[in-house]
Amino acid sequence: MLIISIMMEYFESLKKYNPWDGKIGKTGFKRSCYLDEIEKLFGTGLIKVLVGQRRTGKSYILRQIIQLLIERGINPINICYINMEMVEFAVINDFNQLNEIVELYRKTLNPAGRFYLFIDEIQMVSGWEKLVNSYSQNTVDEIEVFITGSNSTLLSGELATLLSGRYISFTIFPFSFQEFTEFYSISRNRESMIRYLKTGGLPELLHIESEEMRLHYIQSLRDTIILRDIVQRYHIKDAWLLENLFGYLVSQTGRLFSINNIVNYFNSNKIRASHDTISSYLNYLKQTYLIHEIPRYNIKGKEILAGVRKFYLNDLAYRNYAKLQSETGFSQNLENFVFMHLLTKGYSIFVGTLNEKEIDFVAERGNERLYIQVAYLLSDENTIAREFGNLELIKDHYPKLVISMDDHYLGKTNGIKQLPVWEL
Repeated sequence: MLIISIMMEYFESLKKYNPWDGKIGKTGFKRSCYLDEIEKLFGTGLIKVLVGQRRTGKSYILRQIIQLLIERGINPINICYINMEMVEFAVINDFNQLNEIVELYRKTLNPAGRFYLFIDEIQMVSGWEKLVNSYSQNTVDEIEVFITGSNSTLLSGELATLLSGRYISFTIFPFSFQEFTEFYSISRNRESMIRYLKTGGLPELLHIESEEMRLHYIQSLRDTIILRDIVQRYHIKDAWLLENLFGYLVSQTGRLFSINNIVNYFNSNKIRASHDTISSYLNYLKQTYLIHEIPRYNIKGKEILAGVRKFYLNDLAYRNYAKLQSETGFSQNLENFVFMHLLTKGYSIFVGTLNEKEIDFVAERGNERLYIQVAYLLSDENTIAREFGNLELIKDHYPKLVISMDDHYLGKTNGIKQLPVWEL
């Protein structure tokens, strides 16, 4: 139990970060693509879960939701926001202590009717699943719960079983190209696309003008995720190998390789690495949303293939400011952008193979399927023949696209559409 004097200190901290006096705090750029979907679920009683990489704006979206609730007439004292990353709440170790804070809020302010509970970075509280499960099954009080977390395993295992059918999750990504252009009030064209590919979409990065400060910011964010969210959480013994693995993936974005390829690369450079260790470290990097993995798909055989796969970055800033400022690899950046665009639109994505030819992306969503080739520029007849030729091998009638940075529009060739990437 937390003693009364400490509890009152916590209440003063709650007052600092809550909208009870009409002050919501910074809400940032309005992310309508998420807010519009979340707003539809107000009043349903479902647990709303926001997951995603650190610094992609989950906390800002929570405050935007709070602002939206107040605009809809909800009394501010019916809202309780707890950010577990704030130093004032750092000593809250388990769900019982967190519950005491919530009960302190309820007893002190006595909100009438439904109250709205927001808990930011909830994975930092041991046993938090028990508390959220209790709220979801509470048939006496009207509680609407919003939580965020920075690990993809947040809803795995026990909680997914406990909350089956009682939660809905939203993955929060960095700014899309559309959001990027809206933020800067610029048109969507080749110039703005190049700017986006050179910058990335991390929200806080867009407020930093100095290239040197951007580099420091990205390095700090990378170190925080690797050291705090992976090394400390999973008791990693070889943090240096983990950092080098991420660096390797940054340099190899969009290239096919296997775990054995990675092991051989490190061993050839006199860095000890095993298959099991690299496999585990890759999973940790995926769980923190730093990277995404896509397997190969046999288009003719309609089966997923084991072995080699591709990895893409959650944001291009890691390529542009972390170790690769002199060589950004624009073609790789472009392919990474197309992958992330498809991912944010809800597609399941694969690398296609057909007659030993590679199709950059096979994207599926419900009954929809797209085949996509990505080329930086369709600069000569050989490039055009290669990119269009691979797609011409596919004999079904699903849409086929060649996406590039070309200003000119080639139209359709044998049913295959060429599209400037900023019109995607």
